[in-house]
Amino acid sequence: MNIHEHQAKQILKKYGAVVPEGVFGLTVEDLVEKAKLLNTKKYVLKAQIHAGGRGKAGGVKILDTIKDLSVAAKEMMGKTLVTHQTGPEGRKVKRLYVEESSNIDKEFYLSCLVDRASSKIAFISSDQGGMDIEEVARSSPEKIITTKVDISNEISNKDCDKIVKIFNLSDIEKTQAISLIKSIYQLFISTDANMVEINPLILTKEKKVVCLDAKVNFDSNALFRHPEIVELRDFNEEDPTEIEASKHDLAYIKLDGSIGCMVNGAGLAMATMDIIKLYGKEPANFLDVGGGASKEKVSAALKIILSDKNVKGILVNIFGGIMRCDILAQGIVDAAKEINISVPLVVRLAGTNFKEGKEILDNSGLKLISAENLDDAAKKIVEAIK
Repeated sequence: MNIHEHQAKQILKKYGAVVPEGVFGLTVEDLVEKAKLLNTKKYVLKAQIHAGGRGKAGGVKILDTIKDLSVAAKEMMGKTLVTHQTGPEGRKVKRLYVEESSNIDKEFYLSCLVDRASSKIAFISSDQGGMDIEEVARSSPEKIITTKVDISNEISNKDCDKIVKIFNLSDIEKTQAISLIKSIYQLFISTDANMVEINPLILTKEKKVVCLDAKVNFDSNALFRHPEIVELRDFNEEDPTEIEASKHDLAYIKLDGSIGCMVNGAGLAMATMDIIKLYGKEPANFLDVGGGASKEKVSAALKIILSDKNVKGILVNIFGGIMRCDILAQGIVDAAKEINISVPLVVRLAGTNFKEGKEILDNSGLKLISAENLDDAAKKIVEAIK
């Protein structure tokens, strides 16, 4: 689960990190009133969307006066920002953040994330802050250090020394940076975070180490342990179909293709998407109905797929283990009776109660295309939508 920059900074501050003082608002009037309390010579106005690249898209402004802030905030609120992470449709700005300006001396990059290959926490540090870290990795890989840390109650000073070495700080500055890393580590393990990114991390001319921008992502599977984090969820930043899918406990991700997929099991779903691409088409979604889906859940999944106007055909690929093929088949029939399925529907069933499921589909009166195996199913759905 993603959160906004202003929310990430409040969590960082809670764990002892230094961040600029700031306020956020859902209206321009509220924002400006709160901003009057900030002790600053200049105001930094930031659009709050779940995407990077805001500065280049006009989502960050530095203003001299409250009056200038008010004018800029009115222009920014409701604006659609298009960045390299939003896609061409962009993201509408529905909340703003203002913080005190900083006297920047140096900029760094710092992040930590789960390294699944080593089962450790990886800290990535660079003296090239404020830039796209992927571009730095391509052009100047020697300017990036990765330090893998064993998961424990706290991070060692030895590991902290490795992480901050590339920053080339004085002893006093280094002490601050190490304190920050320990704060980030505690935040990371205490909140079940997937990633914490500070870009840029700055050294001010007053010799303070400050988190100037922040991004935090949490493990959605662990949110039941953190109701205070769940409250930070902004549904305006999520795809409506993905929100609807989450209500039915469906793992759904919208994609850009034309073939809707309904599959049980993440591995089988990935294989289904791959074979669709192999035959020259693109999947419209990733959708895993899970191992024990009910008729209602299957029906909801089909409706969600059909709500995507880009879908020209649907491929249902079920291998019945825990998931019984007859339950899935009944779910398809029930959904078809409620909504008009006007696109080709290819169904491949195998496993538990396969014969009973096939019989339900055959006697339903629906115009279905049966497939013997996954390869056959992919060929048939690609051919059907030509």
